[in-house]
Amino acid sequence: MKNVKVLSILIVLVLLSVVLISCTEKKPEFTMDTYPKVDGSTVTIPLSEAVAAELTGQSIEAVRPYILHNKTHQAYVNLIEKKADLIFVTSPSKEEQDIAAARDVTLEVIPIVSEAFVFLTHVDNPVDSLSLEQIQKIYTGEITNWSEVGGDDMDIIAYQRPVNSGSQTGFLDLVMKGLTPMEAPIEQVVAEMGMLIDAVANFENEAPALGYSYYYFVTDMWGNEQVKLLKVDDVYPDPDTISEKTYPLTTAYYAVIRSDSPEGSPERQVVQWILSNEGQNLMEDSGYVKVE
Repeated sequence: MKNVKVLSILIVLVLLSVVLISCTEKKPEFTMDTYPKVDGSTVTIPLSEAVAAELTGQSIEAVRPYILHNKTHQAYVNLIEKKADLIFVTSPSKEEQDIAAARDVTLEVIPIVSEAFVFLTHVDNPVDSLSLEQIQKIYTGEITNWSEVGGDDMDIIAYQRPVNSGSQTGFLDLVMKGLTPMEAPIEQVVAEMGMLIDAVANFENEAPALGYSYYYFVTDMWGNEQVKLLKVDDVYPDPDTISEKTYPLTTAYYAVIRSDSPEGSPERQVVQWILSNEGQNLMEDSGYVKVE
């Protein structure tokens, strides 16, 4: 009798688990009229389009005119000012956190796919790897020539991105870790991520440039055969090292909502689905790395 009771309890628990899993992975359905207002960074546009298409039952081409990303900083501002319900972005900068605090808005920052912050140089540069310490010293101005890190005798042209761009925030948080980077000449501060990659590729037909971006953008959105990714601390960034976090500069893309967003709201339904098995499979199919 005791064994029967135990078996009954186990069956109930298994059935409950199946129900819970089914509930958490149930795909919500929207029209473009009921889909939450979404904003985000440039690098998450393919993610945003794929999710909208899947949850509205339309093609990516059909939803594309509705997916308008205003880049990282403006997306945060739009979310804080309630002009957007959900944003897909990199982590917030200090200024963006301050803007939220000034408006008495609390942000929920939820990792939805894994990512890596990467450094790139010209494909002809003989240097294949830099340590994190070497990168920090390059960007503080202590190391100025490639010969100091095993390369040719050339001045290092170290590009940066503007303040509050997603990649500049990642650079300061993940790489510099409180160190103050040198002030780059205006011509070495590049407004667009793609322009930075092209600048590294095309610098006067030589190979002295160094730049940074996010793995997905370089490999899936802005391919350029004249640049190569560098190892950091002897680890090359790829889906395996990013997923396993053996690459030292791993991060994520985030879904961000306001904390006062109601339970069951469209934006919360979208985020919950992205974190389901089905949603994560879609992220992987779209070229991103699943989040743990």
